Amino acid sequence: MEATLQHQPDTQRQQLTDLLRSGRLQPIRRMLNALHPAEIAHLLESLPPTERRLIWSMVEAETRGEVLVLLGQAVMADLTDEMEVEDFVTAAEHMDTDDLADLLQDLPDRITQQILRSMDQQDRERLESVLAYGEDTAGGLMNTDTVTVRGDVTLEVVFRYLRLRGELPPHTDSLFVVNRYEKLLGTLPLSTLVTSDSDKMVAEVIPPDIISIKVDTPAAEVAQLFEIHDLMTAPVVDNDGKLLGRITVDDVVDIIRDEAEHNLLSHAGLSEEDDVFAPVWKSTKRRALWLGINLLTALLAAWVIGNFQATLEKVVALAVLMPIVASMGGIAGTQTLTLMIRGLALDQIGSQNTSWLLFKEISVGLLNGLIWSAVVAGITIFWFGSWQIGGIIAAALVINLVCAALAGVIIPLVLEKLRIDPALAGGVVLTTVTDVIGFLTFLGLATLLLT
Repeated sequence: MEATLQHQPDTQRQQLTDLLRSGRLQPIRRMLNALHPAEIAHLLESLPPTERRLIWSMVEAETRGEVLVLLGQAVMADLTDEMEVEDFVTAAEHMDTDDLADLLQDLPDRITQQILRSMDQQDRERLESVLAYGEDTAGGLMNTDTVTVRGDVTLEVVFRYLRLRGELPPHTDSLFVVNRYEKLLGTLPLSTLVTSDSDKMVAEVIPPDIISIKVDTPAAEVAQLFEIHDLMTAPVVDNDGKLLGRITVDDVVDIIRDEAEHNLLSHAGLSEEDDVFAPVWKSTKRRALWLGINLLTALLAAWVIGNFQATLEKVVALAVLMPIVASMGGIAGTQTLTLMIRGLALDQIGSQNTSWLLFKEISVGLLNGLIWSAVVAGITIFWFGSWQIGGIIAAALVINLVCAALAGVIIPLVLEKLRIDPALAGGVVLTTVTDVIGFLTFLGLATLLLT
């Protein structure tokens, strides 16, 4: 009996695992060939290396290219290591230009050159035009499969042209209107085309506003433009307004997903290259760096505590309460840091509003410090029966929360100026600052007032 996969990831994984254990490979082939490339990519990333390679060997050659561009870098590198040049050539024949360009940038030069030689001249020129631009720019994202019409023809002529053409590229919601020099004049939405009088000229019905994207626009800005204008597709032009290609919403979804994944992993000192099913030693090496950096920052905080050893020996309650000050500062600083990183990523923060943000976050830190210092002071007095210790921890909390807010604003700005990813390094630096200031303030005040 032929098995079928339901389109839920958990069900897919479970059924696939059951079939692998039973050794029934033929049903697996049929199921894989019935899945969308994105579903196959998700399954591959959800399997340990041995099972992953077995499943990959059963994916049809024509589908492999579309699957590869949807995989994380580590998983893709693992699978492509065992592929022959002929496999890449076959996969390339069934890929869109923009997806193929993304794939080639991660492949060795010898394979790239072989793929280029296997293509006809027109397709090779289109691909090379995309490869000429940076991977994270509009030029690197665009596809050259545009459908263009002239503004001086009737809609009836456009209809006849489309019928002769036979099919439209995927995600086409508009045709691009150009002059004889391929300069973009506007867009003709398909909805306008089918609802307007067929005797009208194209130039009469196209919207007056031209929304286009310069070829060197960063990918993050492209995603913002799609969000702001609610676009499905957008034309890409050079500095002279000449139409070069188009970007579709599926490419923008990839940008958003990659950015979200990057921010999530960066907070833990990881990168998109990290594979959850990677071998033990490889994962150990990748994570060791940030563990080492964290150890250094922890030693710095320990050194600060060590300087107050005599005070801690005299007043044991300080050792019990000390983590509260550092923890509260860390949480407050992380809240500010996260908002700042998001604002920088969305291009919402600049020199004109940094001062206002700094004042606002310090004010929030001060108010939260006053509120929670009163709560913690009350608990401390009830717990240890000491008004002095209650006052000391209250003062330390206020100071640390204000400093945490200040650090949460300044650290990402400084790291960005130094061209260091704030999402990757900001958390480590912030934790160091809040720990050191928290311990120094709390134990310093205790030394001055209790000894």
